[in-house]
Amino acid sequence: MSEPLVQFGPEIWTADGPVTSFHSFPYPTRMAVIRLSDGSLFVWSPVALSDSLCASVDALGPVRHLVSPNALHHLFLGEWKSAFPAARVYASPRLRRKRKDLTFDAELDDAAEPDWATDIDQVVMHGSFALTEVVFFHRSSHTALFADLIQNFPRDWFKGWRGFLARHGGIVAPNPGAPCDWRASFLNRRAVRVSLEKVLAWPIERVLIAHGDLPTGDGVAFVRRAFTWLLGHEVAA
Repeated sequence: MSEPLVQFGPEIWTADGPVTSFHSFPYPTRMAVIRLSDGSLFVWSPVALSDSLCASVDALGPVRHLVSPNALHHLFLGEWKSAFPAARVYASPRLRRKRKDLTFDAELDDAAEPDWATDIDQVVMHGSFALTEVVFFHRSSHTALFADLIQNFPRDWFKGWRGFLARHGGIVAPNPGAPCDWRASFLNRRAVRVSLEKVLAWPIERVLIAHGDLPTGDGVAFVRRAFTWLLGHEVAA
């Protein structure tokens, strides 16, 4: 049996969760664990918690931060909190209203929490009436973390009419991105451009995404390509 955690870079690991159904589309899931300078763990977009994953995470250090990057990545926060009761739980924008059954310790915004600001930066992608996502940047591994704003599925992942919609929706390699309906929800293009400019100012080398194949090569070029819908002709060839 393969190890549930795979090292992605210095002090950052990934784990794949089960495939979940999202509006009848099969979505693979992926999370990240970052070990901070103080030895504690920052868990991004936690997936279903198995015994082996719990043991592997526990071996890295104490879990102190459970983070939902947007209001869709919340399904397993409760079971992680139960397994790691000392961890603080952070809500992405709008999640408090959606998950009134959970107790959140803080809500994410454009300022990184003091507990992880030395190691991780963050930007809220403003401008959408439907999807507000917090994008993170892990400094020591030069990794940008995207949940749903960049999806990169293999061409044969979705079958039949789902494959047709996915290809035309803009979430299939070699054309990664956010689904077209979510792109259309960014009515305030100026706001999301300002957010994206902050992201692109990071020295990105790697990009970690929750859904689809992980990119290789130039991280900044990959992010720019995924935001062609916003940048248009500004995207470098």
